[in-house]
Amino acid sequence: MHDHGHSHSHAVTGNKMAWSVALTIGFVVAEAVAAYFAHSLALLSDAGHNLADAAALGVSWYAVWIARKPSHSQMTYGYHRVGILAALVNATSLVVIAIFILIEGIQHLIHPNIANGWLMMIVAGIAVAMNLTIGSLLHAYAGHDLNVRSAYIHMIGDALSAGGVVVAGIVVAVTHSRIADPIVSLLIAALILYSSWGILTESVTVLLEGTPSGLDMKEVERSISNVEGVLGVHDLHVWTVGPGIIAASVHVMVAEQSIRQGQQILRMVVAELRTRHRINHATVQVEVEGHEVDEMYCTLH
Repeated sequence: MHDHGHSHSHAVTGNKMAWSVALTIGFVVAEAVAAYFAHSLALLSDAGHNLADAAALGVSWYAVWIARKPSHSQMTYGYHRVGILAALVNATSLVVIAIFILIEGIQHLIHPNIANGWLMMIVAGIAVAMNLTIGSLLHAYAGHDLNVRSAYIHMIGDALSAGGVVVAGIVVAVTHSRIADPIVSLLIAALILYSSWGILTESVTVLLEGTPSGLDMKEVERSISNVEGVLGVHDLHVWTVGPGIIAASVHVMVAEQSIRQGQQILRMVVAELRTRHRINHATVQVEVEGHEVDEMYCTLH
């Protein structure tokens, strides 16, 4: 017997994503030009990070749009997992950019030059304001959508890195230090790596159909076992389909009874999974006592 429940979270509107992409691309061009005239690696690093932000927002925008397309015979779950792919692409791009910045930062430490501190401060200050503005647009949706969260992490991480460039600009302007600029660029790279790692690992876990983050499988098993009429639980699987959509399949053992009674137990199991564990797409197979029992987490051969 099977039962299915659905709960679809609200997506960020395409207009917000579109304006964010346009604003970021425009600023990247201006910041790259300013970095050239300021001879600032930190400012150029921040421009590179902003370029990754523009790409991330573009990918996220596409994922939000295509996820709204209805499911069909070839894509029975719809396109919700495109958002997970977008998060993986965004996180991977951040890692590549961070490695590039690390290499350039080390080279500039070995062969330092004096940057234009005042220009660094002005441009980076504008970057902080821009990224915080875009981040505020995404914040409300970042908690339950991995795709949007990856774009949000891009924005907040870039706001922090731009803040670091402001600090470096102050140090350069006041002390004429040659190493402040590359040191800040190295710190930016470390920040990018740190902020992207969680998104990278979570998106890989989703694509491998691993257990959703924060979900205790033993507790899920106990919740099902405690439903009145359930004698045993096996073949339990829980995975993430896409943002806000957690699916599960499970076999439950019951005493020999009428079909109506079995259906009632099935509905109680589905309700328990939805209310206690926020599993909103459950498939439950009810088996009569005496049926051969498999392992809790089956091994495919």
